[in-house]
Amino acid sequence: MSGSFATLTFEREVAAPVSVLWQAWTAPAARAVWAAPTPAVTVEHLEADTRVGGREVSLCRQAGERTIRCEVGWLELQPEARSVNYEVVGAEGRALSAALVTADLAGTGERSRLVVTVQLSSLAENMEAGYRAGFGAALGNLAGAAERTMVLQRVIRAPRSLVWGAWMNPETLPQWWGPDGFSCATKRIDLRAGGEWVFDMIAPDGTVFPNHHRYEEVRPEERIRYSLHWGENGPKHADAWAAFEVRDEATVVTLGMIFSTAAEFQEARGFGAVELGQQTLRKLERFVASR
Repeated sequence: MSGSFATLTFEREVAAPVSVLWQAWTAPAARAVWAAPTPAVTVEHLEADTRVGGREVSLCRQAGERTIRCEVGWLELQPEARSVNYEVVGAEGRALSAALVTADLAGTGERSRLVVTVQLSSLAENMEAGYRAGFGAALGNLAGAAERTMVLQRVIRAPRSLVWGAWMNPETLPQWWGPDGFSCATKRIDLRAGGEWVFDMIAPDGTVFPNHHRYEEVRPEERIRYSLHWGENGPKHADAWAAFEVRDEATVVTLGMIFSTAAEFQEARGFGAVELGQQTLRKLERFVASR
């Protein structure tokens, strides 16, 4: 079968700041949330490294269909402005298509815009229709996820090893976690992939907030991915991640949360979750400075 070529353009207006959209577009934990184009498709990420020279490898499965392998390689990353990657799609040991994907982001205030250009080369079969449907649906999912995503950042003047050690040590995490005046009472804690932290967060007035964190990925000194649940084995209310980046002699900590519903996101914003989260990161900074 002869090859074919096409240039596809996808545009999305997103009700979220461009800084949040960038995180939703590039953070591996966020990409895992919106990657599947439909609920019938499951996406398993085998690798995920969003750095220039890094790659993402995933398997897409749907009942009764062949398994699709997708490899993404990051070529350019301009934070909050542009990304360029190659993408190779294959099945049953043969390449079906190769593409160059360019994403341009822009925004003002609480609104942003994403324009994705795909220069597609179909190799074994015509992939244009599949790309239009799959990419279009996934980017719709991305926009929805970005609109219920909360991102907090703090620059901590300390080596990444110290910041990571304060976060991923079961003895120290409960000492600083939570907003000002809150304390943690741990029931179980295992900070490994597949582990969990079951605890109560206790407000200054004595109100108890049961929590359950389930850890899905731990990449030492780089990032963690976990889910937040209302109490032990309770319903999930957010997919979360924490990333640790070296910048000069400091560590940039990024804490992201994709709430399960828009209503939960709005409720969290309403009770001051942004400021409460920043208080938590400030407590981490003070804790690290005291070590």
